[in-house]
Amino acid sequence: MLTTLVQRVRWLTATTPPTTRRAALAVAGLAVIGGSVAGPALTLGGQADLRVAAPPARELTVEYQAQPNFYYCGPAATRIALTAQGPAPSQDEIANQLGTTVNGTDSAEDTTRVLNSVGDTDFYRTRSIPEQVATPAETDRLRSDVTRAVATDHPVVVNVIGTATDTTGAPHSYDGGHYLTVVGYRDDGRTVKIADPADVNGASSYWMSTTNLANWAATRGYSG
Repeated sequence: MLTTLVQRVRWLTATTPPTTRRAALAVAGLAVIGGSVAGPALTLGGQADLRVAAPPARELTVEYQAQPNFYYCGPAATRIALTAQGPAPSQDEIANQLGTTVNGTDSAEDTTRVLNSVGDTDFYRTRSIPEQVATPAETDRLRSDVTRAVATDHPVVVNVIGTATDTTGAPHSYDGGHYLTVVGYRDDGRTVKIADPADVNGASSYWMSTTNLANWAATRGYSG
């Protein structure tokens, strides 16, 4: 696929987190999330077309590490994605490459750049969802990008803002913006598994419809 042009907009993460996040962000945690299921082949786009296993459901094995403060969601989400390929640099090292400050990480363009440079790949592209609500075509593209990426051991890093509801009905709110990592999918990509570095109230991972995730990323974008 050709790299999609992204509007030159700088998306800022929150400088002040929701009250419910502060205690949870104080201490980083480690866990492992994983598993996979075999399935049919899928033609993938990139520098060259590839044929890979494209199961109807798949979860990647990653090293989960919570963000240690309110503005490190970008480095933490990026690090989670990189661990699908093996050992990854520290969050501080990734933050330095992302240009993260107390104002957060500017945009998905930065996560794309660092995922490619640190991972020694050209796999990742930046996708934009520029309007307030994702179109059906943008939702379908996200679904396609997630299955394409996860099928080749590449988690997707998504820049979201506002509130979205997971498959259990629980809301997740980041009014100033947030980064999180898609580490799996099921139902042929209609539902995705999210590793959330904020780990609010112990919710380090949860499932969400791809439609809800696309709308959560509206006005921002993702690296996938």
